Amino acid sequence: MTETMPESHAVLRTVAMPSDVNGAGDIFGGWVLSQMDIAGGIIAIERAGGRVATVAVEAMKFIRPVKINDILCIYGEVESVGTTSIAVRLDAWVLRGYKGASEKVTEGVFTFVALDEEGKKRPIHNT
Repeated sequence: MTETMPESHAVLRTVAMPSDVNGAGDIFGGWVLSQMDIAGGIIAIERAGGRVATVAVEAMKFIRPVKINDILCIYGEVESVGTTSIAVRLDAWVLRGYKGASEKVTEGVFTFVALDEEGKKRPIHNT
């Protein structure tokens, strides 16, 4: 697990709101997972040059809780490209409070499959 914040721009940034809390008062893990899926989808769409669908989430690791008002920043990169699928490695960091202290909160690998207009698998062209 790397604890060095990426130097690249975040694919997605959003604020954790009170409506997203679980019973313990932390942000619900499913909300974080959905934000990561959105960010991974953006990366996969750009690489595939079109429609994709999530087919797997691997190695998902929740490291620290996300709190209300944290700014969730998701960074990602293509890990591998197959004939019809793309694996995207994602790291989620938060900026806590007004001082902007950053902490890594979640990481995972999301796999997407490229789809044609009818929703069937299609090949991904090399770029």
